[in-house]
Amino acid sequence: MLTTSSISELTGQDAAEAPALLLRVAAILGAFDGEHRELTLPALVVRCGLPRSTTHRTADRMIRLGWLDKPRECYRIGNRLFEIGSLAPIRHELGQAVLPCLQDLHAATKTAVQLGVLNGGRVLVVEKVTGRRPVPMLTQVGGILPAYCTALGRVLLAYSDAATVDAVLAAGMPRRTPHTLTTRTAVLRELAAVPTRGWASVREESKVGVSCVAAPILGRFGEPIAALGVTGPSAVIREDVMGPTVRMAAAAASRAYAARR
Repeated sequence: MLTTSSISELTGQDAAEAPALLLRVAAILGAFDGEHRELTLPALVVRCGLPRSTTHRTADRMIRLGWLDKPRECYRIGNRLFEIGSLAPIRHELGQAVLPCLQDLHAATKTAVQLGVLNGGRVLVVEKVTGRRPVPMLTQVGGILPAYCTALGRVLLAYSDAATVDAVLAAGMPRRTPHTLTTRTAVLRELAAVPTRGWASVREESKVGVSCVAAPILGRFGEPIAALGVTGPSAVIREDVMGPTVRMAAAAASRAYAARR
């Protein structure tokens, strides 16, 4: 935790500097994402927006606490933050409850499976099952997906309140492929169809050649907790085949999650 002693370790001063310190630490941690897992000092300076000397000083002291690591010339997230992050309810409770369902879905479809939650208008990937074979097109755990043009995002939006949907669509829907739906009317039409069939299907809207089908994990009152889905080459992901299977897996996951509450 960020104690008085750890603040002193970071700053060399007392806790009075804590507010400014937290902003600097947040800026440095925010520089890392799924596409920037390792950063040189110059790259870290550019991405965090802090002066070079401040970045260097703060990052080196974060290394002492295990918040960052620097095995060679690049900084990366430290093991201590991994330990803390694993305690988050969304990964610990949800992941443990529904992981068997993800594994069963992977076994049934022989396709990569992802679990995601809506986070600030985007989808945070909190778990995945791929088997032994790597899947290059798949977003890593901890990665972010757009909500408006992915099956995980669409199915979560379909069960969300109007204010959440409005905020996501108002934030912009840039075209990611020639197939991306970029108008409010088109996306709302897709969302309206989801509850009837029980799943969302997106074909090459986020990445060319990649399609996905997802279904919701719902709480006791029908609120969207998360979504699980299959992702893979468009030739493999057939909605008519995958849809009912994904829907059944999500229903089983909903029951498993409810039993843990």
